Amino acid sequence: MNIFYINKKFVIENKVKISIYDLGFLRGYAVFDFLRTYNQKPFYLEEHLKRFLRSAKFINLKHNYNLEKLKKIVMRTLQKNIAINSQTEFNIRIYLTGGNSNDFITPGKPNLIVVITPLKNLDKKLYTRGTKLITKISERIIPQAKTTIYTEGVKFLQEAKRKGANEVLLISKDKKILECITSNFFAVINKKLITAPLGKILAGVTRKVVINLAKKLKIPVIERYIDVKQIKKFDEAFITATNKEILPIVRIDKVKIGKGKIGEITKILMSEFKKLTENYQK
Repeated sequence: MNIFYINKKFVIENKVKISIYDLGFLRGYAVFDFLRTYNQKPFYLEEHLKRFLRSAKFINLKHNYNLEKLKKIVMRTLQKNIAINSQTEFNIRIYLTGGNSNDFITPGKPNLIVVITPLKNLDKKLYTRGTKLITKISERIIPQAKTTIYTEGVKFLQEAKRKGANEVLLISKDKKILECITSNFFAVINKKLITAPLGKILAGVTRKVVINLAKKLKIPVIERYIDVKQIKKFDEAFITATNKEILPIVRIDKVKIGKGKIGEITKILMSEFKKLTENYQK
């Protein structure tokens, strides 16, 4: 049984209660962030919490939390879960909702919830064989904030699963490649790593880590939009996310990437990322 945090209380998961009047439920007025542990240490916790606070500020969700207070709450909640399940790694989800609203639209006192659950790894074969994406014309509603509004994403991911894909590559109305539903996207063309710039995409923490790793390895990194017609020119492709790390992509819709095999730059970055996480102690 997992232990969650909600508004200054630590509660067993099946005892957590949220009012039906909460704006997170009524209107999707809520932000969240998601990270995981390595060696039972939260991976880049400060970066995730900074994004969490930026998200709340961007949608004008008012609260009294700061970085240090949030860090203490997350760490205390994590330690309580480690105490009852010391043999595992964990996923950490942090939510801030608009609070209870009597008129169903005006924010109230926000609810802070920290949800900690045992980590579930993806199938290891995906990292040795690569996986598939499908494409959809869609753009994130508020890319500057990580909100709980994922209606299209949930719908599209169900279709992806039916088609044997693990993610959905979002394409803008002017045919530019953006990101995936829950991941950032990278392509390799002529030994250069290319990814969409911030603005219309979410600022992924793992995305930033991978960009920094590539720069240290002297792999050229270019942040620019790629036209969807260029997919056929990709030598390699991969996606990045907290729960996916670096996941190689060998097919987008019906187009094989790199002749259906994982490319060398992708393998190098996967190896370096693994070294980083194996020794992670922050």
